[in-house]
Amino acid sequence: MNVWKPKRKSVAAGEGMPSPAAVSVTPSHVQVGDGYAATYAVSGYPAEVGPAWLDPLLSYPARVDVAVHLHPVTPQLAAPMLKRQRARLESSRRLDADQGRLGDPMVDAAAADAADLADRVARGAAKLFEVGIYVTIHARTLDELATVTAGVKSAAAGVLLDLQPATFRHQQGWIATLPIGVDPLRMRRILDTTALAAAFPLASADLAAPAPAVVAPPQGVLYGVNTTSNGVLIWNRWAQDNHNSVVLARSGAGKSYFVKLEVLRNLYQGTTVSVIDPEDEYTPLAAHVGGTVVQLGQPGVRINPLDLPADSRPDTLTRRGLYLHTLIAVMLGAPPSPTERAALDRAITATYAAAGINADPATWTRPTPLLRDLATTLAGDDDPAAGQLAARLAPWTVGTFASLFDGPTTTRGHGHLVVWSLRHLPDELRTVGTLLALDSIWSGIDAPTTGMRRRRQLVVVDEAWLLMRDGEGSRFLFRMAKAARKRAAGLCVITQDAADVLSTDLGLAVVSNAATQVLMRQSPQSIDAVSEAFHLTAGESRLLLSAPRGEGLLVAGRSRIPFRAVGSTAEHTIAVTGLRESDPRSHPPMPR
Repeated sequence: MNVWKPKRKSVAAGEGMPSPAAVSVTPSHVQVGDGYAATYAVSGYPAEVGPAWLDPLLSYPARVDVAVHLHPVTPQLAAPMLKRQRARLESSRRLDADQGRLGDPMVDAAAADAADLADRVARGAAKLFEVGIYVTIHARTLDELATVTAGVKSAAAGVLLDLQPATFRHQQGWIATLPIGVDPLRMRRILDTTALAAAFPLASADLAAPAPAVVAPPQGVLYGVNTTSNGVLIWNRWAQDNHNSVVLARSGAGKSYFVKLEVLRNLYQGTTVSVIDPEDEYTPLAAHVGGTVVQLGQPGVRINPLDLPADSRPDTLTRRGLYLHTLIAVMLGAPPSPTERAALDRAITATYAAAGINADPATWTRPTPLLRDLATTLAGDDDPAAGQLAARLAPWTVGTFASLFDGPTTTRGHGHLVVWSLRHLPDELRTVGTLLALDSIWSGIDAPTTGMRRRRQLVVVDEAWLLMRDGEGSRFLFRMAKAARKRAAGLCVITQDAADVLSTDLGLAVVSNAATQVLMRQSPQSIDAVSEAFHLTAGESRLLLSAPRGEGLLVAGRSRIPFRAVGSTAEHTIAVTGLRESDPRSHPPMPR
């Protein structure tokens, strides 16, 4: 074994590429830095190849470098070369015929192919190339290298490609697969233009594997199976620039099924999950894992928006006042006028003061006033704007919508999975119910920690258009998306009204602040807006228009991975909703 220590050069000075500290060369592999690599040359090819015939190597779920070296053969050399090849094949056929032996089908086929190729080269319809295809396999240990090598050779054999190791020449093979355009191995084969063109594009739809010296923590969750390579798609939202995600799909595309599988798999890893559920789709999931369900709208279930969070922030009272401004703007359907805002601000302070609550944190444990107390304070104000605001709030304090607010909070969400069900709320109350649930969830996320590491928390907002159709509600969701990452939280926004969300600046901002974006089947009416917002190609747009139930496209930076959500038999039973198991439209469970 010998050791080659390459000379280091300064990248900043523009003198060359960075190189490893040392390369250790053995007959069967090379050790490059902290990893190991072995190179194989493609020495055997099938008689015919189809489109993307190199895809099994390019999409293999490991770090595999594939290099294709092309050297054109001039027509002056190509014609005599083909002539000699045809002469050898024809002589073999005639010799067999003279001796009375049956002809070799392989020789007959090769002779016909050679004649056809010679004709196309003579007419300028094709050219010949000397092609060297090399595969370098990287691994962190020798055992892993042997395992990955066996898998790569098996994948190559599946398309009739024969891989031969570059024994005693692995250093030259490693160099041949570097992006420097050098071919020290020179193990080449003559290919024509058609076969060579079928090897492109040299790109894989799978996520890139980590570098050999990088040990990726096992924190990702299974999203599904890559529909182009049949590779497994595992994604870790907690390792991205932010932990937010957005799922856009038309009704019935399988978005809830996919999200419920992700929720389950995050729960496996100890993540706390809160779900805002408009249609009671997540209740069976909560029952299965021992979660908590808060059913807003049920008799006796009340939420007091004036409750103070149980934290020790010096500005807790101020924050609660700002939240009440947002909540009342959503209740009214439009922001109050400047005079109404001023009257509301005075009334909030006066209402808390009447209950004995002021800036002193010692008073924050006292019983908090109710929404009707705030309306009473407004009605007692001499300002006409205050009286007008109290009248506008009457449906929420003494009228039709008062049942949700006419008493102290009865149910608080605690546990590893909390589902806030809006199924029993009338449509007019669902936007307000979503905001109440988000405030309760955010109060727990935003609570200060005293030296303890924050536990990861995932917040799922299903049918987020209920909140995003309101300007103040969109701003609340946007602020939450911006601040979640610093608190070890991730926001998952799910909506079926993609065009409406993407048509507003705040909706587009919420989508832009999601490092993980999942697109599933879209309607023809919204595909143009989705394509423009996510910079989709024409092929990706067609994919989303015809995607079967449960299939979609993961968009993460420059990665675009088509996948199909799959679950085990147990997960499938929990996650499927609204369809019988025998319904052919339901998602197929993962095969055993």
